[in-house]
Amino acid sequence: MRASHVKRAFRYRFHPSDAQAAELSRTFGCVRKVYNLALAARTQAWARQVRVNYNQTSAMLTGWKKTGELAYLNDVSSVPLQQTLRHLQMAFTNFFAKRAKYPRFKSRKKSRRSAEYTASAFRFRDDELTLAKMAEPLDIVWSRPLPEGAAPSTVTVSQDAAGRWYVSLLCEDPCVQPLPATDAAIGIDAGLDHLLTLSTGEKISNPRHERRDRARLAHAQRRLARKAKGDGANRAKARLKVARVYARIADRRRDHLHKLTTRLVRENQTIVIEDLAVGNMVKNAGLARAISDAAWSQLRSMLEYKAQWYGREVIAVDRWFPSSRLCSACGRLQQKMPLHVRIWTCDCGTTHDRDVNAAKNILAVGLTAFVCGARVRPQRKTPGGQSATKQKPLQREP
Repeated sequence: MRASHVKRAFRYRFHPSDAQAAELSRTFGCVRKVYNLALAARTQAWARQVRVNYNQTSAMLTGWKKTGELAYLNDVSSVPLQQTLRHLQMAFTNFFAKRAKYPRFKSRKKSRRSAEYTASAFRFRDDELTLAKMAEPLDIVWSRPLPEGAAPSTVTVSQDAAGRWYVSLLCEDPCVQPLPATDAAIGIDAGLDHLLTLSTGEKISNPRHERRDRARLAHAQRRLARKAKGDGANRAKARLKVARVYARIADRRRDHLHKLTTRLVRENQTIVIEDLAVGNMVKNAGLARAISDAAWSQLRSMLEYKAQWYGREVIAVDRWFPSSRLCSACGRLQQKMPLHVRIWTCDCGTTHDRDVNAAKNILAVGLTAFVCGARVRPQRKTPGGQSATKQKPLQREP
């Protein structure tokens, strides 16, 4: 992929005026209403074994605007309404391709408040962004400059649960270029005591962002629980305080993961990780909070798209590969390795740190798969091909 074709979203805080906030809130509500109406129509058609596509829902939108009950849809820009229909079409495409579950209806209280504008519905000139139906540009806090000569193709405006307003500008970034190739390769073992253990022996501590704010979060949640349920102002204020604590935790976590993944991608040509089933792991009631706080899925996602940007390789090995029980020196497989065992000695005389040994084994099997063309994540129900874990016979105790 050429660097000129890399698109990035640059997100900034902004502070809307009262009129702009009211206009955006109306737009968010109309976007949610159109999405739900279109989803209901497509669900009813699906029950009759009839497929409805984007063009048909777009024609429905025109009809809805002409009714007295939904005439308020004409008061906001039509572009975000059309975009939400495209998003619904993509959701159904992913569902039919078995990449996602069936689309769900948007909730007024729980769903993300956002609206997407294409180039025909905004004006970007001299670092000023003016959206359709607005007379004044948004008061954006330019925390970092856009790429020189950048022309946003789409603009997404959103408001998070903590009440903060954001605008995201999607544009091509010519600054993203493949890094010089290197021979460095690294294996990564994810954990909880240490967030990551590298095959070089380095251990990256787990910041445990949620634990640091747990007392503050519990205090805010207790105050919220004492408020009467409903749409009262006091309950809304208490809910906002809880959301701000969660936002603080998420911001710190995201910042730490960005710095960590950027460093790993810049320093290594090949990065080998485990294909962890985080969704299944969080079902463990005793570890769910710690696993969620570690954000392994988010870390993997960042590694993958940054590796694609900078010409690196990310390899995911099979989650069932016995990386902890396998001696990285002689290849002997231990029959049992309880979680409380952190340091162990193989029969060959080598003493291992459990996590460092696992990272070394992950690196070895990942490189074997990359060189030999083996399946890194074997499909157990599909015949043919050889798993990366079977490229080298494992030596077992007699």
